[in-house]
Amino acid sequence: MPFDQKPPRTTLRSVASLVEAGAVAPDDRERLEAVSRDFAIAVSPAMLAAMRPGDPLDPIARQFVPAPEELDVAQADLADPIGDEAHSPVEGIVHRYRDRVLLKPIHVCPVYCRFCFRREVVGPGSETLSSTALEAAIGYIRAHDEIWEVILSGGDPLMLSPRRLSEIVAALGAIPHVGVIRLHTRVPVAAPERVTDALVAALDTEKAVYVVLHCNHADELGTAAAAACRRIVRAGIPMLSQSVLLRGVNDDPATMAALLRTLVRHRIKPYYLHHADLARGTGHFRTSIAEGQALMRALRGDVSGLCQPTYVLDIPGGHGKVPVGPTYLSADGPDGRTVRDPHGNSHAYPPEQDHKN
Repeated sequence: MPFDQKPPRTTLRSVASLVEAGAVAPDDRERLEAVSRDFAIAVSPAMLAAMRPGDPLDPIARQFVPAPEELDVAQADLADPIGDEAHSPVEGIVHRYRDRVLLKPIHVCPVYCRFCFRREVVGPGSETLSSTALEAAIGYIRAHDEIWEVILSGGDPLMLSPRRLSEIVAALGAIPHVGVIRLHTRVPVAAPERVTDALVAALDTEKAVYVVLHCNHADELGTAAAAACRRIVRAGIPMLSQSVLLRGVNDDPATMAALLRTLVRHRIKPYYLHHADLARGTGHFRTSIAEGQALMRALRGDVSGLCQPTYVLDIPGGHGKVPVGPTYLSADGPDGRTVRDPHGNSHAYPPEQDHKN
C-alpha cells in the first residue's frame, strides 16, 4: 500500500495513524491494536520516509511498525532481559560494571524499536526523571569515585532540550573522577532535525564525550541523517555505533557489510553488534548465536578491519556483556595450535615457549 503523497510531519503513535499513512494494512488493525496496548508505538517522519512502500521485506518497517508476532511470548522471554533492575541502586542509575554507570534521565525515544530490551519501561507516562531524582542520581555518581565513565541512555538522551542536556553534561563534567561521558542515541537517524547547533553545543565539556549511534541498516543513513552525524563529528565529538543482529533486517553478510561500510564512510566506528536480547514478544527477531558467529566469520578478511564490530551477548540476569564471536584457534597442545585463516583454511602455529625464570 503506498504512503500518502504528503507524508505526516509528526510522529505516528497509533495503529490508526499508521493505517492512515499506509504503513499498516487496514485488515491488520485489530490485531495490532492488541500489540499497542502492551508496547508503545512511535514512527518518526524520517523513518516513515525511509520505508519502502509495498515491500513486505522492508527492513525499516520491520524495525518500527508493530507486528502480530509481538503477542507471541516465548518461555525464555523476560520483562527485564539484561537485569537493569537488579543493578539500580537509585532511580535513573544502573551500576553493573565497577567503573561506569548508566544514567537514564529520560524514558522516551524518537521511535520505538519493536525489539527493544527496555520496551516494558519506555514510552508515554514515564517521560523524564524529576529534578529531585536526577539530582539524587548525579549525587550517586559524585559519591562513587570508582565511576570513570557515565553513559547517558534511557530512552534517548538527545530527546532532552539543549538547555537540559547542557545542564546534565556540565554537572557530570564538574565531577573530578568522571573522565568520559558517552551518549547512546537513535536521534541522528530517527529525528535528524533535532541535531541542531544548539544540541551539539550542549555536549561541550572538557571531559571526553562520545556519541554512540544505534543504527541497524544502511537505509537509515539517508541525507538528513548523514548531515546530522557530520554536524556531531565536525564539532570534534567521536562517533561509534551499536547495532542489533535482527532476523529479516541485517542477518546476511551483504546487508551487514553495507551497513558497516556506510557507517565508516560517515566517520562512525562500528563498536558493538548485539545479539538480540530475550525481550518479551521479540522472538521473531532473534537469530541463533551460531548464525551470528557465521555472519561475523563471513565479514572477516573481506571487510575492512575498521568496519568490524565486536559481537556481544548481554547475559540474561544482569551478568554483563561478553564477546561471542567466532574463534580461530584450537586448544594448545604439545605440537602447538591450529589457526584458521579468514577463508577457513587451517595452519599450524608452533608451541608457545615458557620464558619464566
